[in-house]
Amino acid sequence: MREIGLLLMTPRYKHTQIGYVWIISLVAMLIYTSYFIILIGLNPFLIILIILFVTFAICLALFPTLSIEINENNLEMRFGPGIIKKNFLLRDIESCRMVKNHWYYGWGIHLTPHGWLYNISGFLAVEIQMKSGKKYRIGTDEPKKFIKAIQQSLG
Repeated sequence: MREIGLLLMTPRYKHTQIGYVWIISLVAMLIYTSYFIILIGLNPFLIILIILFVTFAICLALFPTLSIEINENNLEMRFGPGIIKKNFLLRDIESCRMVKNHWYYGWGIHLTPHGWLYNISGFLAVEIQMKSGKKYRIGTDEPKKFIKAIQQSLG
């Protein structure tokens, strides 16, 4: 019986995309703000720099990667260690397709004219159409494999 439970929990699809440009940018910002914190010493401007430093450090900790996993019942995506994540029940997904985001949609999590976007790098994404009519875009560097896995999971 335990073997059946393990079989059901085995992911049908699992992929992690690393946001190299995002990571390099944030590390550069951390170095830059650290340099200015050391350079200016005690100064009222120091508080602003420390807030920036902490903000960059938190972003670096929470958003270095975007992982996507499809198992028996769910499509789950999570940023970094998984504090920020989103689950979709497969039975609620109507369809999916490959799309290319405009450069100005950016990276991270935000609302676009096409629904919520979850992206860590690049412009390619898979747009998921829910039976409720809502749309979501999940950025990926392997959209064809991701779409194939969703379609197979939907039957």
